Amino acid sequence: MHAALNLTTPALLFPAISLLLLAYTNRFLGLASIIRNLYTDYKTEQNPKILLQIGNLRTRIQLIKWMQFLGIGSLFLCTMAMFQIYTGWQQLGELSFGISLLLMIASLATSLWELVRSSDALNILLSDLEAESHRQQE
Repeated sequence: MHAALNLTTPALLFPAISLLLLAYTNRFLGLASIIRNLYTDYKTEQNPKILLQIGNLRTRIQLIKWMQFLGIGSLFLCTMAMFQIYTGWQQLGELSFGISLLLMIASLATSLWELVRSSDALNILLSDLEAESHRQQE
């Protein structure tokens, strides 16, 4: 048997979810800026590496969209849980809160996947630097 959920438990997630959504938005804005710069670079120099980077960034933008969607869903259900507990619908509130936790876990897992993809993008740049270094050493 578990203890009954009260209003303070879902309320504890509010600051964490809000900060997470802000971090996700900052990542999105940073990627949008990079994409605009790469687009301009590709118009002047049609380097295939730029296309690889843009493809990777497109995937990352989609991942960030899902991170935000899942995070907002988590916040919405967390708020609903608080309302349901406040109005006396304890079991429904517990269910909503449980689903909000699952959505937050999914959001964090998607964030981890996006982080792996960002390191892939950096490896594209590093491969260029390594190739340039080998050419200079020869």
